[in-house]
Amino acid sequence: MKKRAWSLALILLFLGALTSCRESRTAAKTDPLLRAYDVEQDWNDSQRLIPLDYQQAQGKWVFYHNCVWCHSDSTPAGPSNRSSLTPIPPSANDGETFNGLSDEFMQNVITLGGDAMGKSAMMPPWGLTLTQQEIKAVITFLRAIAQPPYHPPVQPGPQYSVK
Repeated sequence: MKKRAWSLALILLFLGALTSCRESRTAAKTDPLLRAYDVEQDWNDSQRLIPLDYQQAQGKWVFYHNCVWCHSDSTPAGPSNRSSLTPIPPSANDGETFNGLSDEFMQNVITLGGDAMGKSAMMPPWGLTLTQQEIKAVITFLRAIAQPPYHPPVQPGPQYSVK
């Protein structure tokens, strides 16, 4: 009788362990932060973390090494230079400004500089400093942190003009 009781107890313990493992795996699949490569704290809500995939995380690294000085109010080193510039550059998370711009237009502004694209001459050309892959990564990072959130167009526009 004792042997049966022990066997039953071991079976119940084993089944309980399987059930608890299954529940934690299900919970892990639903939490996007657990699947994220990196996170960025929401600039407007310090309690919210924005999950980043690999390319967005690469863009975050490039942004914090090159762009943060003009496109953020604060930097890891302290205040930025943003408020000293005329015109004041948009904040990197300014979805109202950036959401309406195509990825190609943003890539050209970063690569060629603002003046070449009819924007502020204060925006320098980064095309000889950053690779096109790094520039695309920065754009994906900006899309990830945009407020209001960025929603890609249903139909992408043509990449090249037809004449």
